Amino acid sequence: METKKTYKIMEIEWYYFLILLAIYLVAAFIGKLPNGMIGALGSILVLGAVFDEIGNKTPIIKDFLGGGAIVAIFAGGFLVYFKALPEATLKNIDTFMKGGGFLDFYIAALICGSIFGMNRNFLIKAFLKYLPLILASTLMALILVAIGGLIMGYSIQQAILYIGLPIMGGGTGAGAVPLSKIFGNALNEDPAQIISVMLPAVSLGNAVAIIAAGLLNIVGNKFPNLSGEGRLLVGQDLSEVNETGNDRISLKSVGIGIAISCAFFTFGLILSKFIPIHNYALMIISVAIVKALNLIPEKYSAICSEWYRIVAGNFTAALLVGIGIAYLDIGALIGALSIKYIILVILTVIGAILGAGIAGKFLGFYPIEAAITGGLCMANMGGTGDVAVLSACHRMGLMPFAQVSSRIGGAFIILLATAILEFFI
Repeated sequence: METKKTYKIMEIEWYYFLILLAIYLVAAFIGKLPNGMIGALGSILVLGAVFDEIGNKTPIIKDFLGGGAIVAIFAGGFLVYFKALPEATLKNIDTFMKGGGFLDFYIAALICGSIFGMNRNFLIKAFLKYLPLILASTLMALILVAIGGLIMGYSIQQAILYIGLPIMGGGTGAGAVPLSKIFGNALNEDPAQIISVMLPAVSLGNAVAIIAAGLLNIVGNKFPNLSGEGRLLVGQDLSEVNETGNDRISLKSVGIGIAISCAFFTFGLILSKFIPIHNYALMIISVAIVKALNLIPEKYSAICSEWYRIVAGNFTAALLVGIGIAYLDIGALIGALSIKYIILVILTVIGAILGAGIAGKFLGFYPIEAAITGGLCMANMGGTGDVAVLSACHRMGLMPFAQVSSRIGGAFIILLATAILEFFI
C-alpha cells in the first residue's frame, strides 16, 4: 500500500519543523534567545529554511530570479528594515556574521571543496585556456557599463566599482562582501554602505543572467553550429570534467575537511602578510596550485569536496539570511534603484556574454557554452547562481566550468579591483 509523503522543510516533517521555528521565535521575543553561535546560527538556520522554501516554490521567483537565494537575502534585509525581530536578536546575528567568522568558515569550505573536487587534468586545461575567456568577458562587461554610465550621467568610477565589478565578482559571500571591504579600506568609506549599493547590482545581475541563459539555449537550438550541446571545448570528452567525491562521508572525515579548509584559509592570511592581495584570492590560488601539482592525496581532495557539499547543503540559506541582516541596507537599496541603474546592470551582463562568446570562438570553445560559463557564470551569484543559470539552459554538465568562473574568476575580480582602485584613489 502506497503511503502519502509528508511535506518536509530542511528534510524535517513540517510539524516538527514548526516546533523548532516556534522555539526560536518565542525565545527571541521574550529575550531568552542565547547570545553567540547557538542563538544566531540556530535562528538563521530555521529562518533560512523558511525563506529558501518560499523562494523555491514561488512561480517567477524560482524560475527567473534565483529562487530561495534571492528571497533569503532580501528577507533578511527586510527583517531589519521593518524591525520584525527584536533588536537584541538582530544585533546578535549581525555580530555573528561580522565578527563570529561564520562567513569565513563557509567561504573556506566553498573554495577548498569546489577546487579540490575538480578533475586535475581539467583544472590544468581550464587554467591554460579558460582564464583568457574570463578576462575577455570581464573587460567587455566593464567597457559597456562604463560607456553606459557616461551616457546616463554616472561617473566611470561609479559604474565600474559599484555595478560592473560586483556583478562580475562571483556572488555575495566571495564577491560583493570582500569587494566592499577592499573598497571601504581604500576609499575610507563604510563597507556596509558600499555593499548596500553593490547587492542590488549582484541580485539584478543574477536575475538577468538566468533569463539570458534561457535565451542563449534558444539561440543554440536555432543555430546548432554555435552550440556544443553542453560541451565547452570543441572535441572535448565530458568525462574529463567529472568531480571527485564519495557518496558517503564518515564523521571523522568531517573533521578532516574542516581542518584542511580552515588551514588553507589561515595560509591565505599568512600570505597576505607578505603579498598585498586579499586573503580570499591568495587562498584560491594556493588551493588551485596544490591541486594542479597533485600535492594533496586524492582521498583528502574527496573529503574536502564532500565537506563543501555538506556546508553548502546545510548552511547556504542560513548564510544568505545572515548576509541580508548584517549587510543589506534596504533603505539604501531602494534609493539606489532606478531605470538607469537597471539598464547598467543589463549592459554589464550583455558585455559578459559578448566578451566570452567572441573570445570563446577564437579559443576553440563553442560560443554558446563559452557565453554561458565564462560570461553568465561570472555575472551570477556564485554557486547558487551557477545552478540557476545552468538549469535555465539545461547544461548542468558544465558545473565544473561554472565553478572556475565563480571561484577562480572571483579571485581574478578581486585582483583586478585592487589594481583598478589605484586609478581612482
